[in-house]
Amino acid sequence: MHYPKARLKLMTLAVASACAGAVPAFAQDAVRAADEPQSVVVTGLRQSLQSSMNLKRNSDGIVDGIVAEDIGKFPDTNLAESLQRISGVSIDRSIGEGSKITVRGVGPDFNLVLLNGRQMPTSNLGDLNGRAYDFANLASEAIAQLQVYKTGRADSPTGGIGATVNVMTARPFERPGLHASIGAKGVYDSTNGNLPGDIKAKRSTTPEVSGIYSNTTADGKFGVALTGSYQERNLGYNTAAVSNGWRGPFRGDENNWGTIAQPGTPGAANITNRPGPTDLYSVPQNLNYNFNGVKRQRTNAQLTLQYKPVDTLVTTLDYTYSENKIQTKRNDVSAWFNFGDSASSWTKGPVSSPLMYKEFVANSDIAMGAADFATKTKNKSLGFNAVWKPTNTLRLELDTHHSTAESGADSPFGSSNTLGSASFSRGNTTVDFSHDFPVLSIEGADFTKYGQQVTGSVFTNQYMKGIVDQTQVKGQWKVLEASELKFGAGATKVSNRSAFSNQQRDTWGGATKPSDYPSSVWHPESVRQYFDKIDGSGSPNLFNQFYTFNFAQVRQLAATASGLPALYLPKTTFDNDARTEEKSNSGYLQFNTDWDTKFPIRTAVGVRYETTDVVSTALVPAATAITWVSQNEFPITFGDPTFTTLTGKYHHLLPSFDSDIELTKDQKVRFSMGETIGRPRWDQIQGGTTLNSLARANGGTGNAGNPALKPVKSKNLDLSYEWYYGQQNFFSMGYFRKNLENYAGQSMVNATPFNLHTPVGGKYWNAALANGCATADTTCIRNYIFRNFAGQPGVVRGADDPITKNATGTITGQPSDPVANFQITSFSNQKAASLNGLEVNLQHMFGNSGFGVSTNYTYVHSGLKYNNASVGEQFALVGLSNSANVVGIYEDKKFNVRLAYNWRGEFLSSTFDGSGPNPQYVEPYGQVDLSVGYAFNEKLSLQFEGINLTNSITRTHSRTQQQLEGVTQQGARYMVGVRYKF
Repeated sequence: MHYPKARLKLMTLAVASACAGAVPAFAQDAVRAADEPQSVVVTGLRQSLQSSMNLKRNSDGIVDGIVAEDIGKFPDTNLAESLQRISGVSIDRSIGEGSKITVRGVGPDFNLVLLNGRQMPTSNLGDLNGRAYDFANLASEAIAQLQVYKTGRADSPTGGIGATVNVMTARPFERPGLHASIGAKGVYDSTNGNLPGDIKAKRSTTPEVSGIYSNTTADGKFGVALTGSYQERNLGYNTAAVSNGWRGPFRGDENNWGTIAQPGTPGAANITNRPGPTDLYSVPQNLNYNFNGVKRQRTNAQLTLQYKPVDTLVTTLDYTYSENKIQTKRNDVSAWFNFGDSASSWTKGPVSSPLMYKEFVANSDIAMGAADFATKTKNKSLGFNAVWKPTNTLRLELDTHHSTAESGADSPFGSSNTLGSASFSRGNTTVDFSHDFPVLSIEGADFTKYGQQVTGSVFTNQYMKGIVDQTQVKGQWKVLEASELKFGAGATKVSNRSAFSNQQRDTWGGATKPSDYPSSVWHPESVRQYFDKIDGSGSPNLFNQFYTFNFAQVRQLAATASGLPALYLPKTTFDNDARTEEKSNSGYLQFNTDWDTKFPIRTAVGVRYETTDVVSTALVPAATAITWVSQNEFPITFGDPTFTTLTGKYHHLLPSFDSDIELTKDQKVRFSMGETIGRPRWDQIQGGTTLNSLARANGGTGNAGNPALKPVKSKNLDLSYEWYYGQQNFFSMGYFRKNLENYAGQSMVNATPFNLHTPVGGKYWNAALANGCATADTTCIRNYIFRNFAGQPGVVRGADDPITKNATGTITGQPSDPVANFQITSFSNQKAASLNGLEVNLQHMFGNSGFGVSTNYTYVHSGLKYNNASVGEQFALVGLSNSANVVGIYEDKKFNVRLAYNWRGEFLSSTFDGSGPNPQYVEPYGQVDLSVGYAFNEKLSLQFEGINLTNSITRTHSRTQQQLEGVTQQGARYMVGVRYKF
């Protein structure tokens, strides 16, 4: 209860715990219940749930959390998967594990992650320019608590609109004396067994080992804690996707590149249920089946030293290290559409999608690619903290740290790559989109007559590094019997460097010749077996044959045969190099008061002021020419890059108010309101215009940043009711609303950067049209140009294709040709949105039976949704979804069992796909996990875990469910481990 004296007791315990553990003040408002001030780490599932409940009950504002079951034992092996058990928290998965979090409908970039109250840098090559923290980098063994602050507070660093997540690690002074444990696990991942031989790891079972040691001297003046873990995992996943997106959308009466035949024109009879004149429809750019084998090694360690020279002063020095190494091998088979003569059948409008799409082609390519690359991410953090309590009413704290996150290539072949190969024997090609699995059918394939050969290739070298230097000074002053003043100031410098280069050879029509490759390097495989859990994969019409190959072996053969070995390795320098620095200074005041009224009231009124300066420097390659190399491929030639620098500046005054009223000793209501900000993504504020290296007949694409962008600002309102009706039981219901402004809208503008000339529509092109070639028949146009203008400016004819007899070569845009149009994606503060939602929580233990249940449901709504029937760029909230958890537990002296079901409803994951402004919706996903433990005695225990026992698949679609973006089959993972406590 918040009676003055009772609250004084809680405040005293909080300060005592803070001094003992030297945990930053940010974490201390979520301390344990008054009757259990010592339980930083607790034992057992039920006690863990009780401690999490007490954290929620005794905090200012809306706070949820998870407390470790015991030293070195967190409920889940992945922190993100633990967080998803909290109401309002949803996760994005990568390689079958939780990676990033969305909280209350606010996406990963706008949720701030702290480590012991300190802002952490981010680095993730999978999202090269994002701010989202990747929880896959942290093992759970060293974690004592996860605290999720859903309401803003003056003493909290800015950046978390959805939530601020504080990851608390173990401190030796929190548990005086000697405490230690070691653990070992065997991990069996069933997904590794569902892969082609060229990419499958030798072992599906891998080891995990961990240990924690904590000790203090007898006089309590010195303490040391050391934790470490090493984990390996071998896994796989297989995806069927329209990986380059959907061309369109078109109106039914539109004539354009990719449109289907109009009524009364040739080909119209091949269309069933044609979209109406005002209906929208899209056509697939390609269809790809890809198979991915992944190996991961994760190392974590932390050393903490604490010294208490006198009772009023505690100092802490800590160093945290993590390394996450990932090696990926991939094989794929795909067919690309050139939007020539076609047949199709369609769903009803107003937004139509193909149930079947067929293109009439001959001697086109059956593309089969491979990849072999590796990445490494390192996180390092060195911090110092001092807590001094000069009087009984004053507490002062200094905290400073230097932290880095760095990601880059860990392979001589780069951080990503693709080596294409093909047999030019593809006839009429059909895709059936009527099931979850898209069925590709190919006529006329003849791998014997039309041998496999290497075509185009891409070798990418990516690099990202984030640095945070932060110093915080904080104070707490008890000014009255029931009042407290919090104050502080901070200086933070956040640096980000994102760089990449591409070594791309656009020889998609063939880089060498089939005879350069022994037949033994191509390994026959089938498709169906790797998608057997997805509806539709059993179709007899499936094109069920392709070749895999060893990437390194075939890469070497291609490098030798071409005589251009440098083009089959990544560049050693970066073509694009963006460096951004943010310097922020802040100060805050917060006044907390307990009011001794009929219904005791606790209030916290605060204000935070913050200024930020942004400097962004970008290395931008200068484009010099466009060359037409095959049917619809127009690579751009780049010259020497140059640096450009742009700046920005902003400041904010952020008020906050929290209150709770105790209706009875077991019931309370909370009311919170305040303002928070979330900073733009790094790619949104990077200077310079960058063109993508491959253009098409209708133009190209590019990106430009804006360092003057303001952060997103959210005005927040929270109301909640909480009923704690037992020692481990509670019910709560909460309403929240966020009014968001200054969203950086992603928009496409038509521009002509560098005034590049394109052959499309030029003199040679128009001559071909005048002599009978159709606009969509690029093969005819190229043949005419090569056979009539070879040797003239820009036209270089090669040898005719020995199989198709088509002419080959390059056609470069000339000064008299049209200037190419580019769609440049940029950003501006032009969008606003609001969202609201409800959270319902129930935790109930059934007496002393050992059984219990913890469940929650979150409903999130926003009127700002993507309009599937609209054309062009749109702004809509991504990540917005409902979610639910049901966790059943049983625990006695020997056994502990937890069966958990997590569900996330459909959500919009992006407003763009590989083709342009098209929505991507992730369909509803549910997963069942099981954990069973057995304690032989107080020291030795055995644990079994099963992840994704239902073999759930993930599927993404665009404007309709038939408009597939991708569907992925993964599988279950099992772990058996032992743990020993000293």
